Amino acid sequence: MLAYSIIMFLGAAVFSAFSIAIYKGKTDLIHDYHQTKVKDKAAYGRSFGKALFCFALAMLLSGVVGLFANNNIIGTAAVVILITGLCIGVICIIKVQNKYNKGVF
Repeated sequence: MLAYSIIMFLGAAVFSAFSIAIYKGKTDLIHDYHQTKVKDKAAYGRSFGKALFCFALAMLLSGVVGLFANNNIIGTAAVVILITGLCIGVICIIKVQNKYNKGVF
C-alpha cells in the first residue's frame, strides 16, 4: 500500500495547493460557468477553498491509514475514508454552489 499512500499524498498536495489559491481569491481556477450568478467573489472563493480542502484532507488521511495497511481490513478502511471524505467534499461544494451561485449549474 506504499504506492497508494504516495499517490494519496501527491493528490492531497495538489488539492491543497488549489484550495489555498482559491481561498486567497484566485477564483479564475473555477470554471466561469459555475460563477455566473456569484456576486461576492471573495466570499465565494473562501467558501469554495474550504470545501475543496475536504478533498485534500480525505486523501491525506487515507494515505496515512494506507501506510499502516498490512492486511485487507486496514487497506479497506483507507479506501472507505477516501470515499467518505470525497462524498463530504462534494456535499460541501454543492452547498457553496447553492449559496453563492443559486444552484450547481
